[in-house]
Amino acid sequence: MARAAEPPGIAAGINQIEGYLLLQTERDAARERARRFTGRLDWLTSPQRAEVERLYVQDQLAVTERNLRTVVRRCEQLRAEYQEVYRTLRRRLLLVCLLGAAALSGGLAAALTVR
Repeated sequence: MARAAEPPGIAAGINQIEGYLLLQTERDAARERARRFTGRLDWLTSPQRAEVERLYVQDQLAVTERNLRTVVRRCEQLRAEYQEVYRTLRRRLLLVCLLGAAALSGGLAAALTVR
């Protein structure tokens, strides 16, 4: 998250740290899910269990990455949509202000010429 009061380099560094911590949390969670999964497969040998856990974690991280990329794409789409709506609203507000100022000055000019 870029923070307005911070220089861009600091915000980028904070984003990297947040991303790293999120990745580590997801890795730990995937490892725990893998251990629970292989714990139910009591017939596996230790090397088989380790391999299944490794593959499970690898698969879980790939799913997480795909999901995050999908979320990022959607966030970018929404940002673009909202920015366009904001630009449109700003233009409309400016137009209303200009029309109001023109009407006010026109009315003022008319009032001055009537006297």
